[in-house]
Amino acid sequence: MPYIDLHTKPFDSGTIAKLEIFEDYAKAWLPTFVMAGLPEIHVFDLFSGPGYDCREVPGSPIRILQKINDYLGYFFQKGTKITLHVNEFERGKRTQEKFEMLKKNCEDFLITNPRLRHFLTISYHNEDTETLFFKLLPTIRKYPSLVYIDQNGIKFIAHQYISELEKLRTTDFLYFVSSSYFKRLGGTKEFRKVLAFDLDELAEEKQNNMHRLVAGKIKEILPPSTDLKLFPFSIKKGPNIYGIIFGAKHYLAVDKFLAIAWERNKLNGEADFDIDDDTYKSGYDLFGRKGITKIEKFQSDLKQRLCSGEIRNNREALIYTYQCGHIPEHAKEVARKLRKEQILIYSGKTPGINYDNVFKKQNIVNYKIQN
Repeated sequence: MPYIDLHTKPFDSGTIAKLEIFEDYAKAWLPTFVMAGLPEIHVFDLFSGPGYDCREVPGSPIRILQKINDYLGYFFQKGTKITLHVNEFERGKRTQEKFEMLKKNCEDFLITNPRLRHFLTISYHNEDTETLFFKLLPTIRKYPSLVYIDQNGIKFIAHQYISELEKLRTTDFLYFVSSSYFKRLGGTKEFRKVLAFDLDELAEEKQNNMHRLVAGKIKEILPPSTDLKLFPFSIKKGPNIYGIIFGAKHYLAVDKFLAIAWERNKLNGEADFDIDDDTYKSGYDLFGRKGITKIEKFQSDLKQRLCSGEIRNNREALIYTYQCGHIPEHAKEVARKLRKEQILIYSGKTPGINYDNVFKKQNIVNYKIQN
């Protein structure tokens, strides 16, 4: 696949969407670990770019620095140290201009915000990520880490990278994947080394669903007993579909990422466009038939599981909600309605379907069905 220099022209809307999700997750991730009083945390930006596009719109390393600076008071309060690892490498070029620009832009940020030096270390790397990733693995294993793999392509979702990330306990990661390339090139030897798709499967899949398909194929190569949770977020750039794959083992991380995704798109929480034509489904066709939206489908399935007794408490309801890629609010609506209809019985004022109740307070609310 040809190399595309993304920094010689302004970031397009899809790139901005990706960067904003990266930034929003850093904003959610940082205070969680700092306020826990951990002595040291690490962030890895393995495809950093020079720091800005040609119009000086910030790229991922500057956005991460801005978020770290936003929590300056927390870092001083808890004494947590943070290392930001940034990497930029232009293969085949003797002069690494983008890497030098990256260093200058990051150092300029520190000059403008000197108090960051009390707890922040920036580790600069100018290496091929294929090699650097494995060099950094011991550090990623040792400390709570957030890893960004903002590749221009598909290579780093191959088994050797996914399998290493799957083994980690306190690492959240966000991949950017050019999923549309599989539609055209998924049958080639180069692409089959990354993910082995059935050619009929690729031919039959709609372009809009390509990133979902890629995420599903990655899940298939994970160990059956894995605790790793993966969630795709599709991004449309013209006729092509790209996207982010988020991975984490802790339900708190899942809760935060899904909240960010659904805030960006309250229709489906899974794309920056109407991936399932839910806008059309919310109305009626010429024959008076109404489609079912993604939220309605989930709520119908949850209702059936509650009414059958398959889901018996708020913990089971919350985990099912996360597994379906939904936020707790969508599940609460179902439980409250069933209670109002005198079908579901539970003590207290609320059904208790949220992260704090279930995992932090361990307040289990049992459900009963009215006979």
